[in-house]
Amino acid sequence: MKMRPRRGGGRWAEEVYQGTVSTGFRLKRRLFAGRSKFQAVEIVETAGHGRMLFNDGMAMLSERDEFIYHEMIAHVPLFTHPRPRRALVIGGGDGGTVREALRHRSVERCVLVEIDGLVVDACRRFLPSTASALSDPRVEVRLEDGAAFVRRTRERFDVVIVDSTEPVGPAAPLFGRSFYAAVRRLLAPGGIVVSQGGSPFYEPATIESLFKVLRPSFRKVSAYLFTNLTYPGGLWAFTFASDA
Repeated sequence: MKMRPRRGGGRWAEEVYQGTVSTGFRLKRRLFAGRSKFQAVEIVETAGHGRMLFNDGMAMLSERDEFIYHEMIAHVPLFTHPRPRRALVIGGGDGGTVREALRHRSVERCVLVEIDGLVVDACRRFLPSTASALSDPRVEVRLEDGAAFVRRTRERFDVVIVDSTEPVGPAAPLFGRSFYAAVRRLLAPGGIVVSQGGSPFYEPATIESLFKVLRPSFRKVSAYLFTNLTYPGGLWAFTFASDA
């Protein structure tokens, strides 16, 4: 995220995406800036979108429209499954996906695996509207590599939600064939996995790549879309995979 003055005054947070497009958000103040061994984490307050989370300069969420992303990534698989009791969220350290998963009364246990504890701590402090769900007694927060967790765990889950950032840096292993083969092994019968798939306009290769790595492990693979204000282009994709 770059901070720049613009014509008309004020400071703007600018996200440059894929080297071809930029999006600006007028700043009111910076609330938090820190760096972990994985990435730079910033939370700012903007004039039009409320508080926003940026990881390595990429907009992760805004208070104004985060509910759209989190409802769509969580409720589609959880309503599709006949009785989801155990959910696994990989990434999503802001807590919004966990918050939506817990709205389903059948969910008895939700495990969040986030590699970067700084994201969790910053969101607990400055984005309580999403992170407050992480204190629910049904939630276990594990600060570790999601790819390593799925290879090691013996627990089984009805729904797995891969709420990752773009396929760079610490999130890159979450887009590989070996990762999804491991996810398939930990799904209970009838289980579902949904993953963040990026922009169908600016990065169609991400969705194409996800289809290629999912098809060897799952009988049914598809995608669905949602619209939002914050992400470049306004249209975003999730992939959906299951053997059910």
